[in-house]
Amino acid sequence: MATCGGGSGLASNNDVQETPSNSAQSGAAVALSNVPNSSLGSSASPPVLPLHREPVYNWQATKSSLKERFAYLFNNELLSDVRFVVGKGRQAQRIPAHKFVLAAGSAVFDAMFNGGMATISTEIELPDVEPAAFLSLLRFLYSDDVHIGPETVMSALNTAKKYAVPALASHCVEFVTKHLRADNAFMLLTQARLYDDPQISSLCLDTIDKSTAEAVNADGFTDIDLDTLCAVLERDTLSIRENRLFGAVVRWAEAECCRQQLPPTSENKQKVLGKALPLIRFPLMSVEKFPAVNPKPRASYIDRPRCCLRGEECSINRFQQVESRWGYSGTSDRIRFNVSRRISIVGFGLYGSIHGHTDYQVNIQIMESDKHLTLGQNDTGFSCDGTSNTFRVMFTEPVEILPNVSYTACATLKGPDSHYGTKGLKKVTQESAAGTKTTFVFFKSPGNNNGTSVEDGQIPEIIYYRLD
Repeated sequence: MATCGGGSGLASNNDVQETPSNSAQSGAAVALSNVPNSSLGSSASPPVLPLHREPVYNWQATKSSLKERFAYLFNNELLSDVRFVVGKGRQAQRIPAHKFVLAAGSAVFDAMFNGGMATISTEIELPDVEPAAFLSLLRFLYSDDVHIGPETVMSALNTAKKYAVPALASHCVEFVTKHLRADNAFMLLTQARLYDDPQISSLCLDTIDKSTAEAVNADGFTDIDLDTLCAVLERDTLSIRENRLFGAVVRWAEAECCRQQLPPTSENKQKVLGKALPLIRFPLMSVEKFPAVNPKPRASYIDRPRCCLRGEECSINRFQQVESRWGYSGTSDRIRFNVSRRISIVGFGLYGSIHGHTDYQVNIQIMESDKHLTLGQNDTGFSCDGTSNTFRVMFTEPVEILPNVSYTACATLKGPDSHYGTKGLKKVTQESAAGTKTTFVFFKSPGNNNGTSVEDGQIPEIIYYRLD
C-alpha cells in the first residue's frame, strides 16, 4: 500500500493527532514519543519487566485534575496491575495497564477482569491486535484524548469496536469522513475491506465514484489487491471514460507484475488481472484502443455504461418484422423521435450481417434536431453472428433526453449488407411494472439518411433508463 503521510491531506487538528507508523498497511510497531517505559522487543518475546516500580514520590501533587492524574498513568508501570503483550514477533509490545481504568471504560475489559470467567493472569497476550491501535485505545480510556492518523485510523476503529468503546469508534469515523479525499480513498478502502467495515467502505466508494479519474491517478490505486480492484470495476457509478479507466487498470497490472516478480508482458498482465479483465467494458471504448487488447474483446464483455442511473434498463423496438438486405456506403442511417418523459439513452440495438459472423465498425450519435447539436456519440464496433437479432452498441456516457423535444438517432456503419426492419410503428409505448408509461413517437429524418424511415431501415432499438 502507498504510504499516506503529509501529502495525503489527512492532517491532524486540535482533537486528532497523527501517530507515526512504520507500516503503511497496519500502522503497527509505533514507537510513541513521550510515553514512559514503553518498549519494543528485539525478539519474538518482549523482555520481562517487573510488575511494579518504586512509586514516584508525591506525583499526585503535580497534577491539578483527575484527567491529568489518569493520563499520567497511561502506559506507565506505576500502580499497574496487568500487562498486555500486543502484536506478534518482533513488533510485539509489552504495555502496562490498570484494570480499574480499563473496566470503567469498556464492557469487554470489565468482563475480562470481573466477569464469571475472569482471568487471574497478570499478563494477557493479544497477538491479533496492533500495538499502535491498542495504545490509541488505552490513551482514550485514560484521558479522552484521540491520537489517530491516516495509517492507524482503521486499525484503531477496529480495536474500538472489538473492545466496545463506541465513543472512540465515532471519532475514527469522523476522522475518515472529514479527511477522506480522492487521493487517499483507495488506501482507506483497502484497510476498510481488510477490517470488514462496510460503513467506511461505502464512504470510500462514494468518493471514488465522484472523483474516479483523480482517485485512479493517485499512488494508492496501484497498491490495492485484486479483490478491491474487482469491487471497484463492478460499479456502474464510476465517473470516468472507459478508455481512461482501462489505462489505469493496465498500470495496476504492471505494478502487480512487479510485485509478483513477473516481466510486464501482455500475457502476464492478463494473467494477473484474471477475474478483473471481464469487468472492463470494452464495447464502450473507441475502436482505435482495441489494438492494445489481445485477444480482441467480444460481446461477452459488459457493455452497460458507467453512470449514476438507478432502476431497470429498458428498451423499445420500433419494427414488427425483419428482412434482408440493407447496404452501407458511408451514409448515416437516421430516425427522428421525441419521448413523453425524461429518460437517459445509453445505446442502440442495431441489425447485423446476413453473411454469418462479422465485425462492424460504427459511429453512433444522438443530436438535438432543431439545434443540430450533438449530445452524445461513440466510435466503436460490434460483432454479430449472422442472425436477425439486434446487437447492442452503447454510448460511453448516458444521454439525457427531455420530453417533447425533437432528437435524431444516427448510426454510420462500415461492413457488409445487414438485416433491416419493416412494418415500423410510428408510436411505441412501454409500461413499467409500477404502471409508468413511456411513449416514443418516430418521424422520418429529412435529407440523405441511407433510406431509414419510420416504416423501414436500421436503428430498430433504443436502450434507456427512466429518470422520473
